[in-house]
Amino acid sequence: MRYPIRIDRSSRWLVRLAFGATPEKARVALGPSELTARFGWWEICLPTDDVVGWRIEGPWRWITAIGVRRSIRGGDLSFAGRSRGGVRLDLARPVRWLRLSVPALYVGVEDLEGFAAALEAQ
Repeated sequence: MRYPIRIDRSSRWLVRLAFGATPEKARVALGPSELTARFGWWEICLPTDDVVGWRIEGPWRWITAIGVRRSIRGGDLSFAGRSRGGVRLDLARPVRWLRLSVPALYVGVEDLEGFAAALEAQ
């Protein structure tokens, strides 16, 4: 199942220039064994078995939510194109992404509740 990451009209120019993200290149694919999140030039894949919890969070401040972000405190990774909110995926063990260790992933999918329900059904 594919879930588009919503990109607000007000941030469309910024995420396209800075991250290569367009509505066609911003999505989460949830399969039976793997979850793949893509935001423009950036992509992360993780085993669905490693997702031990999830929750809907937000809204956030625009400046801290938009784009590909990494939390300084916890090392969480975020792919978002709007500040309305996202789904936080907590992982059993950190996943390697580039040279970083990612303990949790936030995705700003358009259908927060539908994505959360699909995670629950996994």
